[in-house]
Amino acid sequence: MIKTIRSAFVGAAVLVTAGCGNSGDTTDAGSTGVDASVKLAAVLAAQPAEVRARYQFRHPAETLEFLGVIPGMTVADTLAGSYYSNILLPYLGDEGTLIGVAYSMAHHALDYADNPERMARHRAWPQKYVVDATGWRGEGKTKVSSFLFTEMPEEMKGTIDVFLLFRASHHLNKYEDKIGTRTQAFSEIYAALKPGGIVGIVQHRAPAASDDEWAKGFNGYIKQAPLIENMKAAGFEFVGASEINANPKDQPGAGDYVWRLPPSLGGSEEGSEKRAQMEAIGESDRMTLKFRKPM
Repeated sequence: MIKTIRSAFVGAAVLVTAGCGNSGDTTDAGSTGVDASVKLAAVLAAQPAEVRARYQFRHPAETLEFLGVIPGMTVADTLAGSYYSNILLPYLGDEGTLIGVAYSMAHHALDYADNPERMARHRAWPQKYVVDATGWRGEGKTKVSSFLFTEMPEEMKGTIDVFLLFRASHHLNKYEDKIGTRTQAFSEIYAALKPGGIVGIVQHRAPAASDDEWAKGFNGYIKQAPLIENMKAAGFEFVGASEINANPKDQPGAGDYVWRLPPSLGGSEEGSEKRAQMEAIGESDRMTLKFRKPM
């Protein structure tokens, strides 16, 4: 199993690269990189069957390798949940730190201001995540923390090695014109990172020719080129893009939303022809982007 995953690392194709140096990038860390690959392979092999079944779409080994995540780092994960937390906690190890991050209260209120129970749950999310992740950690000693955007502790600034935005950028994008959710989040991410720190984005990708309003984020998809420009405008250097999470079978059009696909299969009845079509497509076409905070 370890050999198989390591082979996948070697074969991961980086299709677009930017002309910037390697300062702060620990992907090619000599023997440390090899040791990290072996450790990650073991962690992935130990995951439950339902988690492993999604590797064909989520490619966690290749994705974390591309982003340069290695044991001992401090990593922030936006919209952190059990899937990647259960991978990152044992992988980062006793010297590492995992920080869960969720959207601001003002952002959440745009969807749920009329639902006090959901608003209360969101307010309590940082504490709940720490409790949950500590349980997922088991006997490990990986440090666990959390915060909501706009509420990052002052002492956390300049301490994070890698900030992950996995299938999260559409939420930030859709309310940018109302309260500046994307601009605020990118600014806070920039402040949180160490000099040379990395931002890793995996995001449902809208076709470049699709309607801008449809691709605003409410349907789960956003366009790749504008997202890259938005990150550069926030001060980040574009390091490169990979097609490791691409799925050319996913060709969404007007009226489509990402949740029509697995695992949600929204709008498809059990056993229906539509459900079979969605299952044949698989999970969404996703861009995988890597950015760096300048040294």
